[in-house]
Amino acid sequence: MVEIDLEQEKKEILKRYRSLLRSCQRRIDKKDKLAIRKAFDLAVESHKDMRRKSGEPYVYHPIAVAQICVSEIGLGATSVICALLHDVVEDTDITLEDIRRSFGDKVASIIDGLTKISGVFDQTTSIQAENFRKMLLTLSDDVRVILIKLADRLHNMRTLDSMKRDKQLKIASETLYLYAPLAHRLGLNAIKTELEDLSLKYTEPEVYESIEQKLKETQRERNRYVNKFSLPILNALEEQGFEFDLKGRVKSIHSIWNKMKKQSVNFEEIYDIFAIRIILKTPYEKEKSDCWRVYSVVTDFYVPSPERLRDWISTPKANGYESLHTTVMGPDGKWVEVQIRTERMDDIAEKGYAAHWKYKEKSASESALDEWIKKIRELLENPDSNALDFINEFKLNLFAEEIFVFTPQGELKTLPINSTALDFAYDIHSKIGDHCIGAKVNNKLVALSHKINSGDQVEILTSQKQKPKDEWLNFVETAKAKSKIKLALKEDKRKIADDGKEILERKLSHLKLTITPDLITKLVEYFKVGSNLELYYRVATEAINQKLLKEFVKDDQKPKQKETVLPKSESKKFEELVSTVRGSNDLLVIGENLDKIDYKLSPCCNPIAGDDVFGFVTVGEGIKIHRTNCPNAIQLMSNFGYRIVKAKWTDQKQISFLAGIKIEGTDDVGIVNNITKIISDQLHVNMRSIGFESNDGIFEGKIMVFVHDTNHLKELIKKIKKVNGVLNVVRMDSASLKIN
Repeated sequence: MVEIDLEQEKKEILKRYRSLLRSCQRRIDKKDKLAIRKAFDLAVESHKDMRRKSGEPYVYHPIAVAQICVSEIGLGATSVICALLHDVVEDTDITLEDIRRSFGDKVASIIDGLTKISGVFDQTTSIQAENFRKMLLTLSDDVRVILIKLADRLHNMRTLDSMKRDKQLKIASETLYLYAPLAHRLGLNAIKTELEDLSLKYTEPEVYESIEQKLKETQRERNRYVNKFSLPILNALEEQGFEFDLKGRVKSIHSIWNKMKKQSVNFEEIYDIFAIRIILKTPYEKEKSDCWRVYSVVTDFYVPSPERLRDWISTPKANGYESLHTTVMGPDGKWVEVQIRTERMDDIAEKGYAAHWKYKEKSASESALDEWIKKIRELLENPDSNALDFINEFKLNLFAEEIFVFTPQGELKTLPINSTALDFAYDIHSKIGDHCIGAKVNNKLVALSHKINSGDQVEILTSQKQKPKDEWLNFVETAKAKSKIKLALKEDKRKIADDGKEILERKLSHLKLTITPDLITKLVEYFKVGSNLELYYRVATEAINQKLLKEFVKDDQKPKQKETVLPKSESKKFEELVSTVRGSNDLLVIGENLDKIDYKLSPCCNPIAGDDVFGFVTVGEGIKIHRTNCPNAIQLMSNFGYRIVKAKWTDQKQISFLAGIKIEGTDDVGIVNNITKIISDQLHVNMRSIGFESNDGIFEGKIMVFVHDTNHLKELIKKIKKVNGVLNVVRMDSASLKIN
């Protein structure tokens, strides 16, 4: 047992508090300083008996969150107070009313948005999604709720080492699924990048460590190349009298891994591991012309790729990002990305929303944030939407690439890539979307489902007779369009259901029955329709007719057997299943004879023994085993943390698992025979299916094989890589497992 030195801890708490005050110095007056001290004292007192999983005093956490708010996001006194107090309502006896009395309505409102929903939930729903929706409700009033939550999440991710493995996976997945995209949407590039990297560190530790190690090994060589590339540009810019900083920026580990997966290549084959960033010190009115002058200098020395020019200065991204990007052919035949921006643009790119206010009189970029918040408000207007549907729709547009489209009057609109004419109609106004019958794109008539491209000019055609249809949901891309169509369809259903209620009254009176709440409840249960609205709708559309109602009456009048035991609710049964699966040691062991527990290996990622896996308790299909790097893992862990069960393998040598491998190489006589010989003769591995395609001298093969575990599969891949003509061999993910 480690002895705790309380006096030393008190000194450390004060030291961290003074460091926080020094960071705030330029942003606070005497009154703010007193309020911050009051919040600090309350936080220390409230959390005095609490410790983090690492053993440190809990109050270190709120101080660190406040520090991130000031130093890394650039927020002021109100945010510091809220960060210091963000956990007191949730974790201590202090109430929201106590906060309101001491610090006012604004602080209380922000802390309410940061406090998780308490109360009893049906465990088959997603508590995480409900909490996220609650936080977004407050966001539409005050964006600081999200900014403090991102600071909170960043500190939790930085200190995740002390948590258990299953908690690490859950928190990291939730971060990658929701919080990193949010940081991106708010223009907090530095925080978004760190959240993604830290998430990868815990979801795929081997991948993270391997890329991190390779970046360290190639650092010296990279620095030499950056110096060689930059020297002529440096000299030319200095000659022309520019004030600037020039630095080489390495891509994040997460983005390198994404590229490796997307392009199916190794680390060594990624050519744009780093980018050169040129940051100009130039007055606002000369920013645009100076950036293009620097572009001209760069392209005097190196040939640019015309397809890789990105001008986000003339048309900034929806999150306010401004920069000029070009990719040029550097020395030794290497492509290099060059980013050209000013100090103001760089500040906004790193700190996002908070940095806008320093330049408010010079920039209208914050209006992009207002537009985004307006869209969230519209999404939140639909109170009937399921929290999970809401999160999925909201997330649709968080990370989407953007296109720029014009109205007939020349007004610029920003939409996610793959948006259709109907998305554009709903973006203008929900009424225009509801009555849209088609569009003219660049004066040419197109259908509602026509995908629009950047630079298109779109005119919407409407008719009062037009109404939203179910099939519209299949070809809209934006969350706003989806939610408005669902709302309109529900409204239509409600009108039909009103008629259905009258029809049901008449039909029941013919059967000598009167409508009562109890009778409606019985009918809903009998026909398994889920709600009164659905019951009335089905009656109106003749899906439930007089004949079926007569059968209900006959069944209802049969004498009931006395029930000795009350039936358990689905939710209760589900909770018991989760408890049984978890057992006393909170671990599902795959391969043991687990009584009454039905588990399956999930087809979406085909786990095999040796893979890092977890169990997911489904409502009706028992437990499904997924790989932790399964394409669906992040969403499952993020939204349904309660239903995740730790899992491990027993010795599986007697069992064979199906796995897929993809082989690429140069087409040569006998190469297929050489590969299959290694699989069947040398390693005695059974194949289930095999398929090879050749095109212009390059072949691609997909083989499904039965292996015992990951070591067995690695050995097989290693042997195949040695065959002459084979260029690349990888394990396939589920998306590639089909062989035609």
